[in-house]
Amino acid sequence: MTDNERVGLTLGKYAPLHQGHQMVIETALAEMDHGIVVIYDCPDVTPIPLPVRANWIRRLYPQVELYEAWDGPLQVGDTPDIKRMHEKYIRALLGDRRVTHFYSSEFYGAHMSAALDAVNRQVDAERVQVPISATQIRRQPYTARHFLHPLVYRDLIINVAFLGAPSTGKTTLAQTLATHYRTVWMHEYGRDYWEQHQVERRLTLDQLAELAEGHLAHEEQLLTTANQYLFTDTNVLTTYIFSEYYHGTAADRLKQLADQAAARYDLVFVCDTDIPYADTWDRSGEANRQVMQQRILSDLHMRNIPYRLLRGNVATRVATVCSILARYHKYQNLLDLFE
Repeated sequence: MTDNERVGLTLGKYAPLHQGHQMVIETALAEMDHGIVVIYDCPDVTPIPLPVRANWIRRLYPQVELYEAWDGPLQVGDTPDIKRMHEKYIRALLGDRRVTHFYSSEFYGAHMSAALDAVNRQVDAERVQVPISATQIRRQPYTARHFLHPLVYRDLIINVAFLGAPSTGKTTLAQTLATHYRTVWMHEYGRDYWEQHQVERRLTLDQLAELAEGHLAHEEQLLTTANQYLFTDTNVLTTYIFSEYYHGTAADRLKQLADQAAARYDLVFVCDTDIPYADTWDRSGEANRQVMQQRILSDLHMRNIPYRLLRGNVATRVATVCSILARYHKYQNLLDLFE
């Protein structure tokens, strides 16, 4: 850092990052030669992990120097002891780094800037330009979506995948639940792709990889428009299993996407084969349905992906899913559902 370099610092929990936070960061970047952001771990405030919140800032503002404050003070307030605690922590975190301006829209701007011997740069402190707070968003994140960048909003959506062999009721279930929760659902992209590109009811290895990429692209779009839940009818794991079944292998890109899919979904449900088989021209028969079902279950077991098997009619399956969703929270430990 040169003697004349202007360095701006801002900090927060960003739980979640919203337009008000972004205004502070962008103002600092526009006015300063260099920007520093400190983001706190705050498990008592939000279940969203620190790396997820930090990744929003890294992706939106790659030029920022970002500090993850894993051991930062958890107490907040306007008392002398709490203020000194935060001042001491930030000074220790920065070491010999000099900050010329402290950016915020909060009361702590005055005491923190004084502690750093920096200019107190307040940005929209009265919430006129961006009339929202993170506390308000946490209360109603989906109705306040217009204050959130799509990159942030998609990480608040619970992505629910329905797997199962052909003719096990996945589409009906996804559609029904989307209507019930007033949200969108991800149709079986692979079926559309297959109908357009199949030759003698087969796709090549490269086509299957392309199918998987197309599915994920559509799914990403829907994650930014969903209302709390996205119900996904099949996923890349199914494409991978079909590739292994028909070709004995899968393209490297498809294998990579299948591995990534193991951690992509919040909840996975497998529709059972206890409903009548609908024998249409694009399917390979009921015996093949049983084989594909076993391959799907085996793949989930090998990948250690937890799932719930859904049996019964549509109403019974819907009731089971709704019961689990009523107890599930994003970024929750799945084992907590069994307490």
